[in-house]
Amino acid sequence: MKTKADLVYESLHSAIAEGTLRPGAKLNMDELSRDFGVSKIPVREAVKRLESEGLLVSKVHAGVTVAEVDLHEMRGVFLAREAIEALVAGLAAEHADDALIADLERTQEAMREALAQGDMPLLAELNTSFHRALAGAAGYRILADLTEQLLLTVRRYRLTAPVSAANWRSVIEEHDSVVDALRTRDPVAAAEAARAHTAAQARHEVAGN
Repeated sequence: MKTKADLVYESLHSAIAEGTLRPGAKLNMDELSRDFGVSKIPVREAVKRLESEGLLVSKVHAGVTVAEVDLHEMRGVFLAREAIEALVAGLAAEHADDALIADLERTQEAMREALAQGDMPLLAELNTSFHRALAGAAGYRILADLTEQLLLTVRRYRLTAPVSAANWRSVIEEHDSVVDALRTRDPVAAAEAARAHTAAQARHEVAGN
């Protein structure tokens, strides 16, 4: 059974991930207590948990704010993604079944439709779904957890530096290469396609900044 602190945590986490609470936004503990209808104790517990995950920052005299997304750290995030997603894709290729491939193909088709309609928020959601499916297929919870953390940081960064339509088109094409490798159950090709995908996105999003 979820505690009050769990519910506050989940709500704030979603607000940060979706951009309702943007980087730099200040949180008022009294207002949060009133909004959630709870005492300050579960609010503090939730805030501490989000601080430990790097999503909130607490400073003396400044209060609690949503963590800014630092460009230098984003370069590190993309380096970590390159290593982890290559590992994830290789493992997923070893364990891939027809259901996984069909799921990824549906996601890819939905991404193409969203791009045609100019629906950028939906593209971001579908992109997350694609990578979650791969991480789940890899078979290790730690890899799924790390993937989730990295994807969240990237999504938060993209709130302040949106991905262009041309870049989303590249993302879809790069995903296609990963799916092609999964179809042939080739872990080496899958790992290389995932590594190339992440490296390409790093060049698009952080290399020139």
